[in-house]
Formats: sequence, structure tokens, C-alpha cells
Amino acid sequence: MRGQGEGLLRGRGRTRVGRLSVTDLLEVGTLGLRTRRLRTALSGLGIAVGIATVVLVTSIPASSQAALERQLSDLGADLLRIDPVQGGEELRTLPQQSMGMLGRVGPVTRAAVVANTHAEVRSNPHRLVADGALTALALDGDLLPMIRARVAHGEMLDGDVAPTVVLGSSAARRLGLERLPAEPVTIDVGGVPFRVVGVLAPTPLAADLQTAVLVDWGDAQRWLGFDGHPTVAYVTAREDAIEQLRPVLAATLSPQQPGRVVVSRPSDVLGAKAASQEAFDGLFLGLAGVALLVGGIGVANTLFASVLERRRDIGLRRALGAQRTSVGAQFMTEALVLCLLGGLAGAALGALAAAWWAQARGWPTVVPATVVVGGVAAALLTGAVAGIAPSVRASRLPPTVALAAD
Repeated sequence: MRGQGEGLLRGRGRTRVGRLSVTDLLEVGTLGLRTRRLRTALSGLGIAVGIATVVLVTSIPASSQAALERQLSDLGADLLRIDPVQGGEELRTLPQQSMGMLGRVGPVTRAAVVANTHAEVRSNPHRLVADGALTALALDGDLLPMIRARVAHGEMLDGDVAPTVVLGSSAARRLGLERLPAEPVTIDVGGVPFRVVGVLAPTPLAADLQTAVLVDWGDAQRWLGFDGHPTVAYVTAREDAIEQLRPVLAATLSPQQPGRVVVSRPSDVLGAKAASQEAFDGLFLGLAGVALLVGGIGVANTLFASVLERRRDIGLRRALGAQRTSVGAQFMTEALVLCLLGGLAGAALGALAAAWWAQARGWPTVVPATVVVGGVAAALLTGAVAGIAPSVRASRLPPTVALAAD
């Protein structure tokens, strides 16, 4: 002990008596961590859990947002939907010439219209589909490519002489036709047998198509007595012109009363659903803060115990001339190193967990560097706050009291 004390006082020939060099400070400050490894690990665990939670709950939403942006870009951030506003019992429709009117608008690249034919759908001529939940929709234009729809089984509408339909994903499930049999199958639409040629995969940008049987526009007019008035229209346009295009489309289809037409972007609905998760992100960050607080309390408790265990060592150092600041710096260093190790371990653990979760969901892995650096900085701040009281107590411990301790 005497040799150690003299070394501390001399600072190994590099500092004045009673002061510690940076190297000596790190050596003395980490002595308790190196000799009591289990307690060090348990104390650092609270900090690691807090930082890992911070990194995790910020990286997962970032990965989810990146995946959503990629999904919206793939699905159709350039797609707009146009609906007439319904008033009371009045069933409003769009003009019959909607396709031509929309095609003449400059930024519009493609247009398509959908209409409810109001034809009853039956699995056979004698049995209406359960609760009449399926609708027969007529399509005109390249709607299915516009909404990035794909055929899960079979093929698209082919415009054959015989009337054909394609089933939405939910409609196919209700009809028991998720996979089409080898032999031709027909369903009754408005009293006319239509041959089922395909089944669509889910269409998140046009959810109403999922519970519908889709009929070619010409077939609907020829076989179902359809009057040709669209009930919904879709357009694609340059993304930089989407916002400016909304009022133009409304005025184009309803010049006298533009307010009777609503123009929306289907991808915005998906974005709003994702935005609703932000409240939960705030909750998780609050929980991470609580975990970090508990970890800081654990570090402070560990340091207080360390001060009590090393009172005789503190008293001897003070008696040999060690300054109060050196004694306090020893325990502050211990707190900072302990929290730094916990912060680094927590940041690594949180990043690995976020990467695993993103890969499992098929998302791009996004771990913001600012969050990792901020998490480690938060761990150091926690160590500094947690180490204040134990360091002050150690530095103010009178040598005579310390040496007299059992």
C-alpha cells in the first residue's frame, strides 16, 4: 500500500505531489471496476438496457419509415383518386366523358375510371353470395397497372367475346376461388354467366377492389345494361405536380361546383396509418428514459458502496497528501467509465436488435448515427450525474475518520 501511495503521490515522475496524471487517474478510477467485475457488469446492465432501448425504439421506426417510403414509391405516390361527394340519398356520379376530360390535363400521364354496375353477384343463378357483400365494378383504362395490381392466379381481363371477370382477393376468398380450378368456372353477375379468368393479389391502394368482381367496361355496357357513368376516377401524374393538380382535376370534372368532387392520394392514407405509430414511439422513449434513470441510480448506489469499502484507502491517500479533487476525480472517473462501457454495450445491442428486426420484416436497416452517438453521450451524462454525490462524499471524508473505519 505504501509503494502504491507513493506512486500515486509522485504521479510516476510526471506530476506534482498530490496530483494524478491522466494515466494514473484511469488506472485508479477503474481499479474497482476491474476487481469487482460481477458488480460492474450488473451496474452497467441498467445503463446498457436504457441505451439499447433508446437506439431500438428510434431505429425501428426509422427502418419502418424507410420501408413505407419505398412501399409508397413502389405502390404509387403519383396516383390520385377522384370521388364525387355524395349528398343525402342522392347518388352522384362523374361525367361520362371523364376519361377524355382527365386525359387532356397536362401533368396527367394516365387515367382510368371505375363504376358500380349495381348488378347482383351470385355464385350460381340460384344463390346470392352471402349477405350480398360483393359488388360488380366496371373498369375502363389501365387501372390495374396504375395501382400496381398483380394477378395472384389466372390472368387479367382479356376482352374476349364471352363476358369475363377478375376477382378481388377478398371476393375470391368468399367465393372459394382463391385458386382457379383447371376447368372453366363461371359466376352469375346480373343474371349473366361470367367466366372467372383471374384472381388479384391484395390491392392496398384500392381496397374497394378487393371485395369486388371486376368487369370490362364494354362487357358491363353490353351485358349488364350499364349507363356509362363512372363513380370513381384515377389518374397518375408527375409527383412534383400532384399538389397543384388536385384543384385542377376537381374543376375539370365539375366546373360549376368543384366542391362536389374530392381528390385524394391513396398513398397518403397508408402514410397516415404509419404516422399513428408515433405516439407509441414517444411512449417507448419514455420507458427508455425510465430504464436509464434506474441504471443511473444503480451506478450511484454502486459508487456509494465503493466509497464505503475503500475508506481506509481514501484516508491513507489523504494523509499522504492527496488532494480532495484527486479523490473525487477517482470516483467520478469510475462512474464515467462504468456508464461509457454500459452505453457502448447498449448502443451495440440496440443496433443489432434493430437490424435483426428490420431484416425479419424485410425492411431496410436504418440505425441513425446521431442516435448511437447521442445514446453514448446520454450514458456519459448519466454517469456524471450519478457520480457527483459519491465523488463529493469521498473527497470530503476526513483522513482521521477514514483511517479509523473498521
